[in-house]
Amino acid sequence: MRNPPTNPVAPLADCPFITGPTASGKTALALEVAGRLNGEILSLDSMAVYRGLDIGTAKPSPEERRQVLHHLLDLVDPDQEFSLAEYLAEAARACQAVRARGRVPFFVGGTPLYLKALLRGIFQGPPADWEFRRRVVAEAEERGNGWLHERVRHVDPRAAQRLHPHDTRRLVRALEVFEKTGRPISDWQQQFDRARPAAECRVFVLDWQREELYRRIDARVEVMFGAGLIGEVRHLLTAGQNLGRTARQALGYREVFEHLSGQRSLAETIDLVKTRTRQFAKRQLTWFRSLSECRWIQMGDGRTTSDVAAEILECLGSRGTP
Repeated sequence: MRNPPTNPVAPLADCPFITGPTASGKTALALEVAGRLNGEILSLDSMAVYRGLDIGTAKPSPEERRQVLHHLLDLVDPDQEFSLAEYLAEAARACQAVRARGRVPFFVGGTPLYLKALLRGIFQGPPADWEFRRRVVAEAEERGNGWLHERVRHVDPRAAQRLHPHDTRRLVRALEVFEKTGRPISDWQQQFDRARPAAECRVFVLDWQREELYRRIDARVEVMFGAGLIGEVRHLLTAGQNLGRTARQALGYREVFEHLSGQRSLAETIDLVKTRTRQFAKRQLTWFRSLSECRWIQMGDGRTTSDVAAEILECLGSRGTP
């Protein structure tokens, strides 16, 4: 398969988006905005697609789902893989169904790659070759730090420049695409550079002062453990629910699996989840800042959810409802 079509998925860029880092208050805000605009919420969370991963992914509660209809949750079992292309196809179907009912589809969540793909489309590329990936990862482990990134730099300097040396998954994918198509992945992904200004879009990023965001993250993690995250993970284990390659990366779950296997104490596990969640939020913010489509909504300083909802509704009203 040397010359696959790019097959970019038609973007759903004209929908409203409420996004931001973890623990930034997206759900409460989206419920108010969607409720006032006759909307339905489409999840923008790569881990909420997995059944049984509820507490750690902060899925909307049953009460919240009754308040506003939600979509793109609990699509697959955690031992299954679920690709970006599959998500986009499900999102397109859900969006069409919501509009057919005369309602407004709102994307709500914090997965930047999903957001970027919805705004700009994707290069679907050749299917995964797990044997090729296994060989490359094994060689990278044998050769040590830096080898994988250097190999990508040799075949695709542009991809190497934007990929972190420790981003093994995307580095391996870059090599896989080059191996299967004979062309660098950066050539195929040029549609990801077709940006629009924020004024033309409806993408709202919730922006907190860093200290306050980290305080909210720490509180969120405490709530998750208090709500039974360990019990949820234990249930997955006793029910024989093995996590696939993607679900295994869900923040909080990996750390609890390690705790249950005796690798660290509960207190150490909670602290580690807090640290890794703060690091994750930092990476989310870096992604959002790279997208010209985003407009930033200041949070905190005594502003209530209703205050912020009014600001977003005013912005949406200035362009008309979808």
